[in-house]
Amino acid sequence: IISLNHNHTLIYTKDFSTFKTVKSEFKLKVDDANFSNPDNDLRGAWTADPFDSPGIRPNLTYEITNPNTGQKYMPPKGRCWRTGPDEYEAFLKDNRIVFGKTGKSKPQLKRFFSDAGDKGKTPTSIWDDVGTATNATQEIQAIFDEKAFNTPKPTTFIERVIQLATNKNSIVLDSFAGSGTTAHAVLNANYQDNGKRKFILIEMEDYAETITAERVKRVIKGYGQTEATKGTFDFFTLGQPMFLEDGNLNELVGIEKIRQYVFYTETKQSYKLEVINDKLKDAHNSSFITHNSYLGTHNDTGYYFNYEQDEVTTLDHAFLSAMKTKAEQYVIYADNCLLTKNFMTKHHIIFKKIPRDISKF
Repeated sequence: IISLNHNHTLIYTKDFSTFKTVKSEFKLKVDDANFSNPDNDLRGAWTADPFDSPGIRPNLTYEITNPNTGQKYMPPKGRCWRTGPDEYEAFLKDNRIVFGKTGKSKPQLKRFFSDAGDKGKTPTSIWDDVGTATNATQEIQAIFDEKAFNTPKPTTFIERVIQLATNKNSIVLDSFAGSGTTAHAVLNANYQDNGKRKFILIEMEDYAETITAERVKRVIKGYGQTEATKGTFDFFTLGQPMFLEDGNLNELVGIEKIRQYVFYTETKQSYKLEVINDKLKDAHNSSFITHNSYLGTHNDTGYYFNYEQDEVTTLDHAFLSAMKTKAEQYVIYADNCLLTKNFMTKHHIIFKKIPRDISKF
């Protein structure tokens, strides 16, 4: 029987050169538990690594004599020594070669913590020190006093990913938030290194508020014997979709949401509600109505959204005559357009048809 205790983690990026500049150094902290200094070496604590390495190279295959016992050693079958004879002798004189704890075994190379700590430890493809699904379940039970989620991930696992792939100011996105492990890991990371990482969690299931968001609250405030990480977050729910399945505008979302969407998609800037004093002359009865079509100006382009929920709107000369905003170019949304192409080209006007089924009018 083979344990299924394995997790494949896919790492990808749109631009690796950019990723390299914003991520943390791709190394792990070296655990000093395996380092000691039994011979009081002035260079500090060290650990003994094998002096042999994979491969067969004639220039690295030679006899080494243990100076304490006279025992002679050759590299193990299929392997060779790390260095040639001259460099080995230099290591030996520099007190970097040891022969086991008792001095009676094959050669080993001292690796000092001062060097290992600076360089860090290269991550391996199997992380057997970041917890398991069992640990994750125990963690959920500690937070909620019950098994509130069936398939949680261990927080320590996501913390490792954050440690390797982010810096202190990163924004971490989890599109399938589940029990909220990612937020928990980000809060832990910030607590440990005073980071300012932010997280965005997305969850479509009905436990988003009762489990996902609730877990984040409890981690921030502290639970059981676990200290509070502190921090804040906002919780939002989705409203009506902007478009219906047939591609037409969903007018139930309300005019202000539609205006926000149009302005952002055009400019990638936030829409700000402004009080508009422009007047639009009604071509049919010569009365004046409030001109509420203006969205704003960005990069010398004025944006207008000529929309009425229960009426067909038209871009015509009457509409243009009421426009007070001056810009080098205009993008105007409406249901219909009565202006000629030559006129619009001359006056730098771009017409865009509002995507809705006007046959109902």
